[in-house]
Amino acid sequence: MPIYDYRCTACGQACELLVRSSTVPTCPHCASTALQRQVSLTAPQGTSKALIASGRRAAAREGHFSHYSKAERAKLTK
Repeated sequence: MPIYDYRCTACGQACELLVRSSTVPTCPHCASTALQRQVSLTAPQGTSKALIASGRRAAAREGHFSHYSKAERAKLTK
């Protein structure tokens, strides 16, 4: 079963679904069957260091500092 990316036209939410060819996909948020299949990336874009840095910046924006050293936390909170 392939994984497809969908966008629901009823509620606007995006989701990934495992879909068999014989089933009709439904939105997990509103249960609508009005879904548009989206083009999805096959692999993460960028280098490993860039992905890690991006993830850390996102965590810092959300206030998750538990996986940073004290020196790294000091740099980010300035």
